[in-house]
Amino acid sequence: MSTDANTIDAVRLDQWLWAARFFKTRSLARHAIETGKVEVGGQRAKPSRAVRIGDTLRIARAQEVFEVEVRGLSDTRGPAPVAQALYAESEASRSAREQARALRAAANAGYRAPEGRPDKRARRLIRALGDIDAS
Repeated sequence: MSTDANTIDAVRLDQWLWAARFFKTRSLARHAIETGKVEVGGQRAKPSRAVRIGDTLRIARAQEVFEVEVRGLSDTRGPAPVAQALYAESEASRSAREQARALRAAANAGYRAPEGRPDKRARRLIRALGDIDAS
């Protein structure tokens, strides 16, 4: 197949997700589609479903959800600027992802795991605090 947008009218969904750099491999893209993490037009799809310009996709990847409109078609993976030209993310999707990212960062900022095992003095303090709760 050619990657020229004038000669392609449809591309497999798993190929397009890989070419648009949402997933590192086609197998990961296929697995995400099969597990329901990718929707086309609000419906679950198969990896072989044809994607056309103008389709809307909802892609759940890790803890992020992208809502994009297909703007270009390609069946080969290229540089990031070319891949980003294949889709347009909605402003609502972008702001929701940024809010979720900020909430996760705030939740993780409060707790810092200890770097190592407590020393003798710290263990005595931990035991002393444990005795207070028992009373």
